[in-house]
This record gives sequence, structure tokens and C-alpha cells, in this order.
Amino acid sequence: MKILDGRELTGYIEERQAKQVRALRQAWNTFPKLAIIVANDSQVIDTYVRLKRRYGEEILIDVDVHKIEQAEAAGTIRTLNEDPSVHGIILQLPLADPSQTDELITLINPAKDVDGLGPNAQYVSATATAIDWLLAGYNVTLKERRIAIVGNGRLVGAPLARLWLSAGLDVTVYDDTTTNLQESLRNADIIVTATGVPGLITSAMVAPGKVVVDAGTASENGVIVGDVAPAVRERQDLTITPTIGGVGPLTITSLFDNVITAARKTVPTES
Repeated sequence: MKILDGRELTGYIEERQAKQVRALRQAWNTFPKLAIIVANDSQVIDTYVRLKRRYGEEILIDVDVHKIEQAEAAGTIRTLNEDPSVHGIILQLPLADPSQTDELITLINPAKDVDGLGPNAQYVSATATAIDWLLAGYNVTLKERRIAIVGNGRLVGAPLARLWLSAGLDVTVYDDTTTNLQESLRNADIIVTATGVPGLITSAMVAPGKVVVDAGTASENGVIVGDVAPAVRERQDLTITPTIGGVGPLTITSLFDNVITAARKTVPTES
């Protein structure tokens, strides 16, 4: 078994980002700031927000968390759009009422949409970039490989499919309308799953010697779990992300890369 551990790849990225932030703060008097809007009471969300705050502290990026009722989200976004001290805005998903997701995401200034989720965002989705970095970091070849993306959600599946299809890769997306998922996945060389359904991907779905990236997150009995069933992780013939520390750490580094870029764009003398 080969483990795709995102934590092993974040060190040099974090060091580079810390230097960039110091330069912005000291040379240009620019203090990068990320605003996170939380409008849903969720243990999974609280965990990821805490990790983002901690990472921001490590590289000296200010992280403001706005924990509000969903009815206040639109007004909060508009206020943050107009605040020149805020360089990045993310609306932590899922919302308590997901029907407002498109409307609220679209309100975020595209220049501050560092999660890359809006229709006119100036940045690639942080999670999609993280998965791309993870596979590249472990020299997993994507060209001429059959790639399956399970889940077509806004955060992972849809932006990752756009990223890889635009690169000319052989990508097929599967969602909850797919029939014969087991047979389809058995033919894939690389499987990326992001459905939030614990245990969805069983060992029977994965052929020997394949690559599995589990980007799904859900809370089960108070524990954050992925889409991959435990039996898959027991196999020794796969290249696979760990239960914790696969895509997540690189998603955070990718997000803060976008915040740094957004901050640099506000410095007139920076190119």
C-alpha cells in the first residue's frame, strides 16, 4: 500500500507562504485577511474552521470567523465585499438551508472568492487544486488514465471535473443517478470520491493496483469519516489517501495560497 499523505507535502508550501506574508506585511504594509462566514451549526464545519484559523496563525494571516444566522449571510457578504482589509471571503458549506447556496456564493466579490466556487471566481477551487497537488506530489500520472469522480458537488466533484477536463484528461463523473456504480468503478484507474456517504466505496468497486482519493467528509458518531469503507483501507495493493490527512491539509494550503494572491493584487506596485 502507498499512502497519499497531504501532510507530508504541506511543509515546504507553508514555509513559502510564510515568507510571502512577511514580505507583504513588512515591505508593503499589507496584512492578508480571510473572512469565514459560518451559518450552520455542525461539528464537521467547526473542525475545519478551527484548522483554518490555526493555519492562518502559523503563517500570519488574519482569519475572522463570522458565526451568524443564515438570514444574515447576504448582508454580511456585502459588508465584507466592501471592506478593503478583507482579501478573501468563504461561505463555509453546507448551509443549513442549501437552497440558498447558489444565491449567496454568487454575491461574493469574484476577486475575494478564494474558495473558487462562484460563477466568475478568479481562483480555481481550493479542494480541486489540493487533489491535483496531492497526486502530482506523489508522481501519480493522470494522462492516459481512466479517472472516475464520484460525486458532482460544488465543493469537490464539479470543480475538479472542470479542471481535469480542461486539461484534456479522461474523466467520468458519477452521481446518485448512476446505476451499476461497482462495475463502472472497477474499470477506473483513479477514483476520487466526494459524496459524504460513509462506506459508499467498497472493496468490490476497486480493482487491484488502483489509486483512491477519498475527499468525502461526514460525521458518524462524532467522528469525521470519509466515503471509503474500512475494508478498502485494509488492502495492500492500492495507492490511497489516509483516513485523516489526505486531501484536507492541502486544501487549506491551497485556500491560503489564493488569499495571498488576492492580497498581492491589492498592492499597486506588485505585478
